Amino acid sequence: MKMNNIDVKEIDNGLILENVNDFNAKHIFECGQCFRWKQEADGSYTGVAFGKVINVKSDEENKRVQLLNTNIQDFQDIWFDYFDMGRDYGEIKKRLSEDPVLKTAIKYGEGIRILKQQPWEMLISYIISANNRIPMIARSIGLLSQMYGQPINYNGETYYAFPTPEELAEAELSDIEKCRAGFRCKYIHQAIKMVLEGVIDLDHIKTLDMDDARKELLKVPGVGVKVADCIMLFSMEKYGSYPVDVWIKRVTEHFYLHEEVPMKRIHEFAREKFGDLAGFAQEYLFYYAREMKIGTGKGE
Repeated sequence: MKMNNIDVKEIDNGLILENVNDFNAKHIFECGQCFRWKQEADGSYTGVAFGKVINVKSDEENKRVQLLNTNIQDFQDIWFDYFDMGRDYGEIKKRLSEDPVLKTAIKYGEGIRILKQQPWEMLISYIISANNRIPMIARSIGLLSQMYGQPINYNGETYYAFPTPEELAEAELSDIEKCRAGFRCKYIHQAIKMVLEGVIDLDHIKTLDMDDARKELLKVPGVGVKVADCIMLFSMEKYGSYPVDVWIKRVTEHFYLHEEVPMKRIHEFAREKFGDLAGFAQEYLFYYAREMKIGTGKGE
């Protein structure tokens, strides 16, 4: 079977995808956009998304990707879109490489793809992410899922789907606090109520333009501009978003603005410089800045 020039072959308990360009599992799962993927001893990654557990191993040199614990139907219905397989990342990199900084940055994370994740999961995940470290974020998401999500068995282990708003409907603040997200727990609790009561309609927000979508997301307590931009970029296909964390602030000021500036100025710069590819530029720059420790006095 062929989808978008990708050859899809069934194997025991999974699929082999051949002729896959621009796909590196490490780059995808370690570029800051997701928290539920764990690297295994063989270099593959196991994760939970859309209520399913899959294992992903990439061989970029041979343009091959292995997906275990899945089938052709799920690939067509879920994973083709989730991994943004219909997009020509080669063309995006070609356009962005006209900028010399990005030409270098892309070499460090050339196999990045922006995942199309679920807005509800991203809303809660990025509320948890505020002023937090990735291991702690992953721990809190895992605990919340374990307490309220549906169990999924794979390879002798039990994983948990991310809980729906309905599954969290009866959770009191004291229950949410058991996920150990600290002060963010009250924001999670409020977000659950706002979504259940229809005050926030994530499906509707996804249809809005970037500025209006951001305004709506900012109505949720615990959602600042950076969190809103992450939700838009990683689950709402707002590819003009340019989430600004400490690494992006450093790399943008270091290479482009040459001075410390407010976040608003960084957003204006990104919109002018990268336009509708700002989100892709952000991911390559983030990976590059973190790998090279740009702005920290190391690795420059």
